[in-house]
Amino acid sequence: MTLCPMTPEEKIAKLGLIIPDAAPPVGSYLNSTRSGNILHISGGLPIIGDRKFLGKVPSECDLETAQEAARTALLTRLAVIKAEAGSLDQVSQIVSLSGYVNAEPDFTAHPQVINGASDLLVEIFGDAGRHSRAAVGCSSLPLGVSVEISLVVELKP
Repeated sequence: MTLCPMTPEEKIAKLGLIIPDAAPPVGSYLNSTRSGNILHISGGLPIIGDRKFLGKVPSECDLETAQEAARTALLTRLAVIKAEAGSLDQVSQIVSLSGYVNAEPDFTAHPQVINGASDLLVEIFGDAGRHSRAAVGCSSLPLGVSVEISLVVELKP
């Protein structure tokens, strides 16, 4: 008997997570730009409904909470992929992830924060979720959030 593999959206549900509706851009940009099969996803914030992750890491937002913020911001980016492609099943490969951490000057664990998003991509997409990455500390981020995530994704032809 052959088992049907779970879809990315089924894996997200099994993890107890929900993909929100894609929020419209709040500035002079697009949520995504498509060139052929490559989808560039604008930076997204860890805000879903009333749930927001704010503050400097680690003084106002500890490492574990910042990792959750990275996962939450990633879910908002998956919402953009779903809106553009119709389904997360259309993802062929997560090409790259850029993660920005609203960090105190002496904080150096940016990679551990962004692992929250990177590890979730692998949980959802398996090997297709493995990607190149930048994890950068910033002096501030929009609306005072703790983390911002952007992606480059290859879609199936």
